Amino acid sequence: MPLRRELLGGAAAALAAGLLPGPAFAQRRAPAGHGAATPPAPTSPASTPLGPVDTEARQAILIDADTDAVLLEKNADERMTPSSMSKLMTAYVVFDMLKQGRLRMDQELPVSEKAWRTGGSKMFVELGSSISVQNLLQGVIVQSGNDACVVLAEGISGSEPQFAELMNDYAKRLGLKNSTFRNANGWPDPEHKMTARDLAILARALIHDFPQYYPLYSERAFTWHDITQQNRNPLLGRVSGADGLKTGHTEEAGYGLVGTVKRGERRLILVVNGLSSMRQRAEEPERLLEWGFREFENVVLFKAADTVDSVPVYLGEQPSVPLVGGKDLVLTLPRQWRRNLAVKLRYEGPVPAPVAKGQELGQLDISGEGVPPMVLPLYAGADVAKLGLVQRIPTVLSHLVSG
Repeated sequence: MPLRRELLGGAAAALAAGLLPGPAFAQRRAPAGHGAATPPAPTSPASTPLGPVDTEARQAILIDADTDAVLLEKNADERMTPSSMSKLMTAYVVFDMLKQGRLRMDQELPVSEKAWRTGGSKMFVELGSSISVQNLLQGVIVQSGNDACVVLAEGISGSEPQFAELMNDYAKRLGLKNSTFRNANGWPDPEHKMTARDLAILARALIHDFPQYYPLYSERAFTWHDITQQNRNPLLGRVSGADGLKTGHTEEAGYGLVGTVKRGERRLILVVNGLSSMRQRAEEPERLLEWGFREFENVVLFKAADTVDSVPVYLGEQPSVPLVGGKDLVLTLPRQWRRNLAVKLRYEGPVPAPVAKGQELGQLDISGEGVPPMVLPLYAGADVAKLGLVQRIPTVLSHLVSG
């Protein structure tokens, strides 16, 4: 029969008593030169668990990289011109090729006339030369080189349009539901679109999947052919813990940024677009990121190996099986919600044997006044074999007698 109970002690009691670090918002998992400052313009605010927050960004989203919690969003699913921020997908593809051994950092790729003639921000590649993948990545990430993107695209797929199709394939694998790529560098194209949410998902995947290559995003400058260009990311050196990722700008889209900051074990990822100046692109992300760290905090309800409870097993060699989270169960909630948090355990029991380790057996229901309801799955922490035929007889008879 369905069983539902309050969790006593442990995380729930500690939260109620205020003994654990204040938790922060709800975990959500899916099935060139300085621009002139402009006065703040009236704009619709972003939505947050704490109520509306003003931002000059046309599109924005702020997430916790560990829990996927959305702390702030504004037009996050509106398809927009991502400009150079879509170079994150170009880098993701190259990183994956390196990880698979299909590319090497010291491998040199030829510079075509198309790459050499590519406009916009440039690495200043030389026609007829060959450049290592390592240097091309620095040209893309630090210098935002449109020409470097074309060299990589042609070296991997033969042509930039074919590489764009590869980018679209990767987008599907990563669950980017509202992204379409038509080139490798974000050059304006009416069909080259992304959303702020998709950019946040992509940034999180890039950081998580390629820790060996991700440090390229914190390089402050890169010199090619005696031309030194500074990293355009205004957060680097300005905001404590900032180590990535990518800026973007077109006349249509305005100024944008995918930025991330890590402090201690916690990382936030911010996407903003549609800002009016480079100065605003530096100041607004800093303000929103500081707000996120100040108003929210993560708390570990249970560690991966902790037994949340035990479930009785029918006809099993063991009378019960431990329930575990399978990974650290972490919540991100506003600090002020700590005393409102209610944690309940639900499972069907007894569970018939055999039980396989990792089998989903129950869930934690998280709720409370002002707290968006959440469901966290729980799994069997061990294998439990079924009793042999002779061993089962007393148990079956006992069950029949007791009704």
